[in-house]
Amino acid sequence: MEKLGYDFYTRTNVLTIARELLGKVLVTQFNGVLTSGRIVETEAYAGVVDRASHAYGGRRTARTEIMYAKGGTAYVYFIYGIHNMFNVVTNQAETPHAILVRAIEPLSGIDAMLTRTGRAKADYTLGKGPGNVAKALGITTRHTGLDLTGNEIFIATDDYVLKKKDILLSPRIGVDYAGEDALLPYRFTVRDNPYVSGKKLTGKK
Repeated sequence: MEKLGYDFYTRTNVLTIARELLGKVLVTQFNGVLTSGRIVETEAYAGVVDRASHAYGGRRTARTEIMYAKGGTAYVYFIYGIHNMFNVVTNQAETPHAILVRAIEPLSGIDAMLTRTGRAKADYTLGKGPGNVAKALGITTRHTGLDLTGNEIFIATDDYVLKKKDILLSPRIGVDYAGEDALLPYRFTVRDNPYVSGKKLTGKK
């Protein structure tokens, strides 16, 4: 595998990056435990102009300030008092674009994933949905701000090739508050992958 570098993350088009993250491998290495999964679902958030983004209108809080960092930084937030949500900050510093990783297909360290999630056996829920992604990979809010070109959390490319016809677009999940922006086709999924969250999709790019 080859680790993705800043040149991947700092590009200006968050939709392009969200699409190209599909098929890449998200890796964590904590306390000598390596776990990884292939990314099969992402959602793009386009910063200050996107009503669904935490940074809409230029909002800056203690939690969201990390979104204004240079692309290639981890943004992890806690929601519903239950779930950690892992996001990839993209673009140049001061442009708060981010991509939520919504689903992975587990590849390595599955025993560790089962321990972290309290499951007895691996099924499709192990990597389905962003809360399960973070739990399986051991990611929490304490990892916010980590450099994604480092060794604790990184994304890599291997010899996996995803065909264009197998990339589906749809509106994002759970952003009804965003008005018209809730309808934007900013969610990218791998066709027929059982780890993808939400309803089954039939459209295509």
